[in-house]
Amino acid sequence: MTLRTGHTGLNVTDLDRSLAFYRDVLGFALLAEGKEDGRRYAFLGEAGGDGPVLTLWQQARGTYDGARAGLHHLAFTAGSVDRVREYETALRAAGVEFAHAGVVAHREGSASGGIFFHDPDGTRLEISVPHGAEGAPAPHASAPTCGFF
Repeated sequence: MTLRTGHTGLNVTDLDRSLAFYRDVLGFALLAEGKEDGRRYAFLGEAGGDGPVLTLWQQARGTYDGARAGLHHLAFTAGSVDRVREYETALRAAGVEFAHAGVVAHREGSASGGIFFHDPDGTRLEISVPHGAEGAPAPHASAPTCGFF
């Protein structure tokens, strides 16, 4: 395969609120921002990185609707399960809504797993690790956790 994900763009209802969430809570660096009325946006990534990982576009008129075609969820990978738990602590302190209590496995008996939560507009997000979640509960015995939250 020759393609890979370059960045993900999300429509948001309030750029200032979403920027505070993704920058201050999740730790993304602000790489560029458009402040013109009707054309507000933010490019987020790693300072000194290869470019944006996430772009926020203030164009949405309503919150995320998981019943519509389009983005199902956005998943980020952390370096360790301990780092996932650090994000969980920061997200809980920020009052974020979680789909499950704590770190859960991607499926029953899986070594991979993470946390599942929602951004300020209700977009479903995941922070997970490929291993380190051994022994974590699986919310759905017969289906991937990331598919149904």
